[in-house]
Amino acid sequence: MANGPYPHPIIAREGWPWILAVLSAAVVFGGFYGWWSLPLWLFLLFVVQFFRDPQRDIPQGEGLVLCPADGRVIVVGEAPDPYRGGAKSVKVSIFMNVFNVHSQRSPVDGTVKEVQYSKGLFVNAALDKASSDNERNALIITLDNGVEISCVQVAGLIARRILCYVKAGDRLARGQRYGFIRFGSRVDVFLPPGSVPKVAIGDVVKASSTVLAELPRP
Repeated sequence: MANGPYPHPIIAREGWPWILAVLSAAVVFGGFYGWWSLPLWLFLLFVVQFFRDPQRDIPQGEGLVLCPADGRVIVVGEAPDPYRGGAKSVKVSIFMNVFNVHSQRSPVDGTVKEVQYSKGLFVNAALDKASSDNERNALIITLDNGVEISCVQVAGLIARRILCYVKAGDRLARGQRYGFIRFGSRVDVFLPPGSVPKVAIGDVVKASSTVLAELPRP
């Protein structure tokens, strides 16, 4: 089962091995070479900011789909959902650069129906072909009313590790942390036809606190 809502401890748990490794190297190198260790200390600052994982306010409301990731909106439009048999859908894509928070959080309340992992390339995640060519991990989430959406973690040019902590049958609450991608990436969301996007291309969005779209009413 999913291990409950993430407590958001400011620094993501995935970052501590990196932070400790770089800190150790900076201390040791600094002990021998003094100011020549400055690049390591600067890299440490970068690593700390990359793995930050702040708490967010979570909007409430029926039919709302929240942003699963921080970043910039690069796609809004109709597209087939390859994870649900090519079903018609509304696709919204968010590109994360290395300065964005990189944890992924559930956009809706629902149950994980399926997890689909696909091996692939590592081209620039801002390119359209990244959605189909890059390494990716898709969650198909079923809402309580039977509506299904797909939420896809996509690796990027230097993102080499997709982490996902849920499996089929797990229950997710909106805003609940379920995964992480290291070092620049993208998230695609496929929504049912009739969904109304609440963001536009170029918008800067925040995971959980920005409303991505509104689902069609029954």
